[in-house]
Amino acid sequence: MSAGPDSTDRNEAADAPPGGPIPNPLEIDVLTLFPAMLSGPLAESIPGRVQSRGLATIRVHDLREWGLGRHKTVDDYTYGGGAGMVLRPEPVAAALAILRRPDSTVILPDPGGEVFRQPRAHDLALRRHLIILCPRYEGVDERIRSMIDLELSIGDYVLSGGEIPALVFIDTILRLLPGAIDAESTAEESFIAGLLEYPQYTRPPEFNGLGVPAVLTSGHHEAVRKWRLRESLRRTLGRRPELLVGRAFTKEEGKLMAELRVEARAEPVGGESQAD
Repeated sequence: MSAGPDSTDRNEAADAPPGGPIPNPLEIDVLTLFPAMLSGPLAESIPGRVQSRGLATIRVHDLREWGLGRHKTVDDYTYGGGAGMVLRPEPVAAALAILRRPDSTVILPDPGGEVFRQPRAHDLALRRHLIILCPRYEGVDERIRSMIDLELSIGDYVLSGGEIPALVFIDTILRLLPGAIDAESTAEESFIAGLLEYPQYTRPPEFNGLGVPAVLTSGHHEAVRKWRLRESLRRTLGRRPELLVGRAFTKEEGKLMAELRVEARAEPVGGESQAD
């Protein structure tokens, strides 16, 4: 576990919860063939502090504990031919027979699953017990899917296994637990309101000729709030416009969006000169 927050983690840190056991802490069991891939990251920063504070318990299991025969086999060649090995159903079934409870949610990282987004993270942070099965090789025997409650994807690309997605799920979920970090930090993060986060600045006030927007040092809280909303909308419009499709804009957001679209149309295209 982490001994404590360093200077780079100050905005992640939260006061330890009051003494005594934490009621109903989140429990997470991870099934993997490579436990060492998870042990380091889960012991550092927010995951480490969350565990040390008793807000969550994470147990990493080597799936080979339930492997077949004296060689603890967990995979085999695919029927019909083809390259690579496929995870067998028996070890997974045996592991889930031990770990699964009535309040468990079994998760399979899979490129064909639901894309993992912030609302799903909030949903999973409210669960009591998560089991994450990390696939390897060419995937899993199709019959394993009948044992799964939720398939999740972190994007359209190929990884060597499910350990990295599992870490993404766990880190995203743990920071949402009450007492994990400053509540104000999670309230203003990207995607919480369906928008990308506004630009952030710190010292020095000027660097390489680039300064800090004057509104951020004005002390005018309402002006800062409006600037941040506008910049969140601007950044989302420019980088992730699909997030705005179907969005129910507030009156204030609608006005700002109209202004931003006018600005976008007025900007020069392809490096055209603004000079007369």
